[in-house]
Amino acid sequence: MSRDTQHVLLVLLGGALLRIAADETYLRYVRPSHRWLLLAAGAVIVVLAVVALVRDRTGAPAHSDVHDHAGAERHVPWLLLAPVLVIALVAPPALGADAVARAGARNAVVQNSDAFPPLPQGDPAELTVADFVERAAWDTAGTLAGRPVVLTGFAVRRGAATDLARMTIACCAADARPNRVRLVGDIGEIAPDTWLRVVGVVQAGSATLATGYVPAMTVTAVTPVPAPTDPYEY
Repeated sequence: MSRDTQHVLLVLLGGALLRIAADETYLRYVRPSHRWLLLAAGAVIVVLAVVALVRDRTGAPAHSDVHDHAGAERHVPWLLLAPVLVIALVAPPALGADAVARAGARNAVVQNSDAFPPLPQGDPAELTVADFVERAAWDTAGTLAGRPVVLTGFAVRRGAATDLARMTIACCAADARPNRVRLVGDIGEIAPDTWLRVVGVVQAGSATLATGYVPAMTVTAVTPVPAPTDPYEY
């Protein structure tokens, strides 16, 4: 592979980073606070590649005694094209029902604490799925008891049953962990990955080790909603 081709591949790679960071696509992969890191990385890659390309095209040809080795080494730079093609042609979606199903029937690590702040004002109180799971499992003060709450997440099917789930990430989609809530009531047939706004009340004592810390919610209202721009919780 020529040096010019390598420089062009770097320009494409940096351009792909800039493209996903320019709109909301990057939220499928990383936290919102990482946007400026992606923009900076993409800009640096593009600038360095362009500078090197111009230098090679305008400078005197360099003599090299590097031999042309046969084998995979000559093709390694082409791997830079893989992420560019994935972003440009495939545009992988955010993690959804398949990722939750592969994670197993248990909720991920929950916070073993009995000190939770009061619920937000309003009826129903709007919570994240992760906060709802943690309160249902560990809140000895019973702040959820009898209190209608509203959760937003996507549907996950377990046979004939339906769970509401949301992925929580610390840094990026690679460390995502699922939180799910079992929906109890007449909610009809809902396709997996359908985003829902669910109003209901927790079933006391349902989030235990025996249930995999998956709380049950008695549902009073279910409304399909568009997928949010930012699909993850933090």
